[in-house]
Amino acid sequence: MNKLWGGRFTKRPEQWIDEFGASIEFDQQLVEEDIEGSLAHVKMLQKCAILSESDAKQIIDGLHVLLEKAKKKELSFSAEYEDIHLNLEKLLIDEIGPVGGKLHTGRSRNDQVATDMHLYLKKHVNVILSLLHELEHVLVTKAEQHVETIFPGYTHLQRAQPVSFAHHLLAYVAMFKRDAQRYEESLKRIDLSPLGSGALAGTTFPIDRQYSAQLLGFHGIYENSMDAVSDRDFIIEFLSNSSILMMHLSRFCEELIIWSSHEFQFIEMDDTYATGSSIMPQKKNPDMAELIRGKTGRVYGHLFSLLTVLKGTPLTYNKDLQEDKEGMFDTVTTIEGCLTIFAGMIETMTVKTDVMEKATQQDFSNATELADYLAAKGMPFREAHEIVGKVVLTCIQKGIYLMDLSFDQYKEASHLFEEDIYEVLHPKTAVNRRNSAGGTGFEQVKMAIQKEKQRLNDV
Repeated sequence: MNKLWGGRFTKRPEQWIDEFGASIEFDQQLVEEDIEGSLAHVKMLQKCAILSESDAKQIIDGLHVLLEKAKKKELSFSAEYEDIHLNLEKLLIDEIGPVGGKLHTGRSRNDQVATDMHLYLKKHVNVILSLLHELEHVLVTKAEQHVETIFPGYTHLQRAQPVSFAHHLLAYVAMFKRDAQRYEESLKRIDLSPLGSGALAGTTFPIDRQYSAQLLGFHGIYENSMDAVSDRDFIIEFLSNSSILMMHLSRFCEELIIWSSHEFQFIEMDDTYATGSSIMPQKKNPDMAELIRGKTGRVYGHLFSLLTVLKGTPLTYNKDLQEDKEGMFDTVTTIEGCLTIFAGMIETMTVKTDVMEKATQQDFSNATELADYLAAKGMPFREAHEIVGKVVLTCIQKGIYLMDLSFDQYKEASHLFEEDIYEVLHPKTAVNRRNSAGGTGFEQVKMAIQKEKQRLNDV
């Protein structure tokens, strides 16, 4: 059987070479986008009188038949026809006869595949934005339930200062909000049509690229035909944005894994998102959180893979660019799955508020309150820091905590201490007093929650 591009060749490659060079195994995921792009292209050809009304109608009807079959998974593809474009062209010709060969007038597979990927990413970035929006809703709802849940905040994974658990959750809302902003910004560059740029130089046919872009729902076209067929920045940007999102998910998963351990016991995962051990009956493993943490590496890998592919490719199209799709497809699948799982994991987890609060009473995370107390009475903060450090050392040597130290011992450390020091040291008081803008004080947290709820409702 002759290749659709085989007129210049005197022999054809062996089957194993065909299979090595073919992309149909993975780019068949673009089948609907490819047919959608072809429908817009043939309608434009008819509008511009490049195709007759009769020929255009036959092609359009044939493409609709293929689209229905594609939706029902009834199309069969072959590596012999290399990619989704040539496979569909062959299937179209089989369906309606030689007139199907007129579909490719005024375009190349180079602008065709670029168009497909723009359509694909535009659709899936909007899906990801919807999933991010849902995750933010889940987190804000959970935060609203735990404004006054006292939780040990950490630096260096050492107890630092008590905070509202809601405040901790809202920190991740802020991260995911930035992730959504990055995806939204990237849509400006995804939402461009390369269709009609040809192989690299445009076409001699009097086409209307703006019209085909309009039919496909793009807000504009690439202004330079060489850039249109060689640009993969929009995929790199998607992979970069996805890597940052996965990093945020991974950080959160790391905390969930730690919090659910026997040593912490701050939370318990719902059984739906945990697994057991084949040998140890007592185990409840946070496998879904661990998987999300692990899948971060594969998304990073896809980003570095495509950057490496592109760094040595001259303008315009090169076969190397066939390597742009699998990582993109896998990242879409990974991100959409991770966001769905993660939202369910957060929504159903049990927060052990008593364990969290007890943890803040058996540490020195309220030491800063002592230093601030002395500074507020006029002592230089650095001097206050030194005095409190010595008080903490005394407690460590005695095996007690700051709330256990007698008032006489406080007076001995500094005459500025008054009996209200014990109220100041209480973790709930310590949290509630931190009402600076963006702080963990309950009123600040409530304001932040209302602000986020309003933003999410406006989306």
